[in-house]
Amino acid sequence: MDGYIVKGIGGFYYVKTAEGVVECRARGIFRKQKRSPVAGDEVTLAVENGAAVIDEIAPRKNLFVRPPVANLDVLFLVASTTQPVPSTLVLDKLSAIAVDKGVQPVIVCTKGDLAEADFLARAYEKSTLPFIRIDYATGEGLAEVRDWISGRLCAFCGNSGVGKSTLLNALMPELGQQTGEISQKLGRGRHTTREVTIFEAFGGRIADTPGFASLEANRAGFIPKERLELAFPEFGPYLGQCQFTGCSHRSEKGCAVRQALAAGEISRTRYDSYCAMYDEVKDIKDWEQKKGPNGLTWA
Repeated sequence: MDGYIVKGIGGFYYVKTAEGVVECRARGIFRKQKRSPVAGDEVTLAVENGAAVIDEIAPRKNLFVRPPVANLDVLFLVASTTQPVPSTLVLDKLSAIAVDKGVQPVIVCTKGDLAEADFLARAYEKSTLPFIRIDYATGEGLAEVRDWISGRLCAFCGNSGVGKSTLLNALMPELGQQTGEISQKLGRGRHTTREVTIFEAFGGRIADTPGFASLEANRAGFIPKERLELAFPEFGPYLGQCQFTGCSHRSEKGCAVRQALAAGEISRTRYDSYCAMYDEVKDIKDWEQKKGPNGLTWA
């Protein structure tokens, strides 16, 4: 029986199958292999000693360690235009991590009726990243968000106060009740810690990921300097056209990316974010790349 993990907590996993949600444990072999099933995993179930167990975990498209979720298709980066004032560097770090993991980042600007939203719109108009402006008074932007959810596994990311809850409630007024019911049904009161829970909506799936509420970009993933240029999709047309092989696009002569910047074809804020991120990783050795702050291991 095949399905996907809706939630995992306390060694128990809840797998959505064609016959409903099945509670199970994972085979011990995964522990020996140092592999842990997570929400979003596509799995195959078997019966062992009369109980359902996770027998196989399908190859993953991607994996986030904190919060633990696999196979994301879309990451909505929710940004406010005021209180808190948006940080393009934080948004660019998160979008780069998403691109590097094969996830489509979508910028969602809440409080889009304010003039400050134009600043964010200009920052991303040449980035190739989708930019959705939300106006709750008119409902503008909500249909676009729903369209991105359809047929995909999605998560919402953004710091406290940017309006994630307001956005989700506008999309699905019954959301709070539904997630609460799922947590109560699947958690069985074993733990009070909130875990990733996946539920279906608009023909797709949404991962309720509490860890993304205040995600620190440097804990979410590591992008080596050699791959960083690929995490900024608007650089794509200019890669390979620089005068020097291995161009870092920061100070070299004959850099096609810098020429595009000077011509206004690349956003200054996006380029500045690239340079800041490059400086953070340029001196990290290969053997250090798998270790992050506090010894965290990148997925």
